[in-house]
Amino acid sequence: MLIVLVVLIIALVVLYFFGKRAEKKQAAQKEQMEAAAQNVNMLIIDKGKMKLKEAGFPSVVIENTPKYLRRTKVPVVKAKVGPKIMTLMCDAEVFPLIPVKKEVKATVSGIYITAVRGLRGPLEAPPKKKGFFARFKKDK
Repeated sequence: MLIVLVVLIIALVVLYFFGKRAEKKQAAQKEQMEAAAQNVNMLIIDKGKMKLKEAGFPSVVIENTPKYLRRTKVPVVKAKVGPKIMTLMCDAEVFPLIPVKKEVKATVSGIYITAVRGLRGPLEAPPKKKGFFARFKKDK
């Protein structure tokens, strides 16, 4: 029992230090993204969640993605930026706010959309989904 406890404590300490290091990396990456960000007007054509290979990203993007993330679904937005139609990746928090077939002003860093604002008025927040048990409760 004592050996298991010591192993668990060592594992927690190791996870703590890995977490600190990952936090520092994330902060540095976010700072780089903000430095390279541009404001762009775009017309959203389509949006959806799909695998990287199905999304039509350049092969460089797929090669630079870690192998364990290549099969996961990512939020993808197809938009007309100027005269060009582009496929862009989107932040998971921003994805529900993006309206389809409307014009928006987006903050883009490379092929990654980090923020969205309405060009002609505010964006509508999507309705929140009810929880499993909230569906069965009757409104009073």
